[in-house]
Amino acid sequence: MGTTTFTGPIKAGRILNTSGTTLGKDVTNVGFVVMAQSSAVTQASSATSIVIPANSQILSISVMVTTAWDGVATTFGVGTTASATFLTAAGALDGVAVGPLSATPGTDATRAGNWNDVGTTDRKIAVTSTNTGAGVGVITVTYLQARNLTA
Repeated sequence: MGTTTFTGPIKAGRILNTSGTTLGKDVTNVGFVVMAQSSAVTQASSATSIVIPANSQILSISVMVTTAWDGVATTFGVGTTASATFLTAAGALDGVAVGPLSATPGTDATRAGNWNDVGTTDRKIAVTSTNTGAGVGVITVTYLQARNLTA
């Protein structure tokens, strides 16, 4: 099957501009299209192929563990190549069992802000495990491209 690539950000909706007050007729209903990128990850390496565009808003980060993390410590966090704790606390996720995991920024205001807007540069996602081992999974990041929610 073929794929199509847009440079984005992509918006969709039937009414582009508000010219009145009647919903469904003359009040804008355009919104950003949700994007997603996935990458295989291993407990032994922090590398992913995911690069989130500048000023994007992260909606969710999930990891489907297909081979459980093993060794002394089975936890890992999600960050960027520049900051291991950019998106989650270190060791925020426990890959001890096969199955889905959901990442959050927790109650940290800086990380929550990074989810709202990743900043003015593209961000390469990294998964940092507490120790090396045989763990394997797939990380998926969903986001709104170039939403630009900086305050």
